[in-house]
Amino acid sequence: MPHMLILGMGYTASRLAGRLRGEGWRVTGVRRNADADTLAFDDDSAVRAAIAGASHILSSVPPEGEADPVLTRYGAAIAAAPALWSGYLSSTGVYGDAAGAWVDEASPTGQGRRTARAAADADWGALRDDMRRFRLPGIYGPGRSALDRVREGKAHRIDLPGQIFSRAHVDDIVAGVIASIHAGPPGIYNLSDDLPCAQNAVIEVACDLLGRAWPPMQTVEQAALSPMARGFYAENRRVANGRAKRLLGWAPRYPTYREGLRACL
Repeated sequence: MPHMLILGMGYTASRLAGRLRGEGWRVTGVRRNADADTLAFDDDSAVRAAIAGASHILSSVPPEGEADPVLTRYGAAIAAAPALWSGYLSSTGVYGDAAGAWVDEASPTGQGRRTARAAADADWGALRDDMRRFRLPGIYGPGRSALDRVREGKAHRIDLPGQIFSRAHVDDIVAGVIASIHAGPPGIYNLSDDLPCAQNAVIEVACDLLGRAWPPMQTVEQAALSPMARGFYAENRRVANGRAKRLLGWAPRYPTYREGLRACL
């Protein structure tokens, strides 16, 4: 039985775990605060035993400050593990601001606000010869989409003409990770949908689907966004997904936010 060890059981990793278990995999999860189904990150002996025994290893843990906590504590063990496959859920934020231009896996990294993430991405790439790095854009899906923000009264339309983002439905990301287990070489894969667009367009379609009025157009200052949200709007890029399509045989089930939001609804 294949055995996937997942360090960091967040939104995407939990969806992946559910899909793999449904296909007959054994999945061991590791999280900061363990529950009945996961190991505690600080349970050193149990985590090291799982690393040594897993056929597949994936980390979805982002950096904390300037360091990657998984690499700091378990990097050497993962590097020496007999696993057949390894992966890391990274971010397209490593590309920084491209002024709306397309970026692909060969584009430079480390020039944006996520320098720690870019450094972790590079360190994971150097850790093992079988490493797959999945660079993910804005992730949405059931319980975590523009529909939820509209329902909660937290949706904004920001007056930034020409601002473009990429995104991906969580189940398309899961499908891309699984595809890489069966096809394609190690390396970097952008898992994004086919239609980068302004966030305003996504909010407007979400409002239409729910029968709600569009929120008023605001400046960044008027919207009183959090520092994280302000950083989101400070970068502008389109993310190309052609490499994953060519080498993994993957294609998004939800090629645009329109299909993805309808599925969430």
